[in-house]
Amino acid sequence: MARVDRTGLWLIGARGSVATTAACGLTALRTGLIDATGCVTEKLDLPDSVFPGWADIVLGGHDIVDTPLDKRAENLTEAGILPHHILPLIGDELRAVDAAIRPGYHPVADAGSQADAVARQVADIDEFRRTYGLARVVVVNVSSTEPPVPDLVEYQDLDALDQALADPHRRVLTAGSLAIYAAFTAGCPVVDFTPSPGLRLPAIAELARRNGLPYAGCDGKTGETLLRTVLAPMFTARALRVRSWSGTNLLGGGDGANLADPVRAKGKLDSKARGLAALLGEDVTAPLHIDNVPDLGERKVAWDYVSFDGFLGTRMNLQFTWDGYDSALAAPLVLDLARLVAGAHKTGETGPLGALGFFFKDPLGSTEHRLAEQARALSDWTRKISAASQGWQ
Repeated sequence: MARVDRTGLWLIGARGSVATTAACGLTALRTGLIDATGCVTEKLDLPDSVFPGWADIVLGGHDIVDTPLDKRAENLTEAGILPHHILPLIGDELRAVDAAIRPGYHPVADAGSQADAVARQVADIDEFRRTYGLARVVVVNVSSTEPPVPDLVEYQDLDALDQALADPHRRVLTAGSLAIYAAFTAGCPVVDFTPSPGLRLPAIAELARRNGLPYAGCDGKTGETLLRTVLAPMFTARALRVRSWSGTNLLGGGDGANLADPVRAKGKLDSKARGLAALLGEDVTAPLHIDNVPDLGERKVAWDYVSFDGFLGTRMNLQFTWDGYDSALAAPLVLDLARLVAGAHKTGETGPLGALGFFFKDPLGSTEHRLAEQARALSDWTRKISAASQGWQ
């Protein structure tokens, strides 16, 4: 049976916690050191002629930090994310991945125009593609959450955006948005695992359309929101009226420090709020807080309090606590998305991949937020591609 061509996974934020966990996990999967717990694609019947397997994926990326991957992996091992026995067995592979990581773009430190920065990033991706003989490269943004952006005319019109990027005195795109722009320019499909503005800017979506590329996002669904997309439909199905749904998120590590800035946190909070309103079918009082607790390290703790009415107006409540390591929850989904989007690109799909809404808090191309229905849509989509690919064997 023919196998799929080799696929590159180019990570934006390639030395961050999620990317490092994904790199360690992919290497360990390939060598049989771990099983595929948490990898959704292992539950799907994916034809090898369309979707890359773990052995077919090559890693590279951009990052503005220069801490080597093996050192980042040591930190994650000490934090409790990686098993201690894994790191000594994958060190050589991590160093090989680290050698494929190129300096990212910093809007303040980088001189020249943003068009110059785009050209450099496109050249990096092209070099990666040539060096490893890749049929395609999927770019996944797992960098730090960026704040919402103002409504500029350049975000509405691609030609106006191109002109602004060429102006050396302007910084019209955030680093994450610029990376996505560069990815589409390089002919790469994109996944935005963050709630940052990139894929929601009409001009950038237009660039994807012009280049005939698929994309998926936004904001990976890994913890508290995952539970909400299961529990909220329960209330509506049982005709129980939710009066309020309050949430508190306690974060440590880099995410906690980043989201301690209320401006940066706004995009994350807005993403969560849109999903809950859609799930319940109406707006409810739903305060949500994100607090930085450095002592938690890489752990993320969420506590939710749901107040609801039953028959005769009887007041009741549901409380739950989610305590997990977000990188360990996110990393397998990043690998899943690389496989699925590579298959979509190979089969000629373009635009937002609504069937991949299963993975996101704020899905593009779909208004469905209920997890069970999203899982069904994902399964139907992969079956459709599998059936269409039968003649390729």
